[in-house]
Amino acid sequence: MEQRIIPSSELIINSDGSVFHLHLKPEQLTDRIILVGDPGRVDIVASFFDSRTFEVSSREFHTIGGTYKGKPIMCLSHGIGPDNIDIVINELDALANVDFATREVRQEHRQLTMVRIGTSGALQPELRLGTPVIATKAIGFDGVLNYYAGRNEVADLEFENEFVRQTAWNPLWARPYVVDADPELVERIGRDDMVRGNTISAVGFYGPQGRQLRLPLASPTLNQTIEQFRFGDRKITNYEMESAPLQGLGRLMGHKAMTVCAIIANRMNTEANPNYKTAVTDLIATVLDRI
Repeated sequence: MEQRIIPSSELIINSDGSVFHLHLKPEQLTDRIILVGDPGRVDIVASFFDSRTFEVSSREFHTIGGTYKGKPIMCLSHGIGPDNIDIVINELDALANVDFATREVRQEHRQLTMVRIGTSGALQPELRLGTPVIATKAIGFDGVLNYYAGRNEVADLEFENEFVRQTAWNPLWARPYVVDADPELVERIGRDDMVRGNTISAVGFYGPQGRQLRLPLASPTLNQTIEQFRFGDRKITNYEMESAPLQGLGRLMGHKAMTVCAIIANRMNTEANPNYKTAVTDLIATVLDRI
């Protein structure tokens, strides 16, 4: 990215020198970051740390920094939804690559490694509850990446166009974008004990994921169409709400990013496991050992 000075209206720095929403200071940032949605889950991740060096809470953004097996690491909660991911990734990148004293973009790029650990609903009947699924490809229904230059350079346009064609995509919705997780990170974290998936990041939990409560849906058969989608040997495996903007913004900014989710519901089999904490805790331990 070109070197420039960022105005105070574009990057708000708090009076204590921390970034606006996350309330983190540049000296607190670590190169390895675990991301989770639930602020309470940060304590579960940090319970595995050797030591804790700081803790910061602001709104839904809860961060604990420390060491794991002697290496610096932090866990940060991003809350729910793609809009929060836009805030989190931009502010983490600013902490890494902007001089807060001068507001100048640093010439030397600092790369972050970010792994999001989440929960998800399966869209294929063979995916059993508790299965960890990596968003090898993430399909964003949220439109966040469409606001950034270079979107097409990091997207799988062939997959995207075929998805739009097969689903007869409603032009009133944001155009989907398809982005890959960092391949080296996928191999390092996933190995052979996690499913390589193609994950949808929805813009909401109810209507945008085909759930009907009191309001009728604009496209009641969308989930069935998505289940039947095929692109070569690829099919859509699961729904969640954050992997696509994380991986897309990560690629645009030159960071390593991926998402892995424990399956806690199967939309096709109408099964759900509300007592999923054991599966998530086991997944946390595995990711910490490999990040």
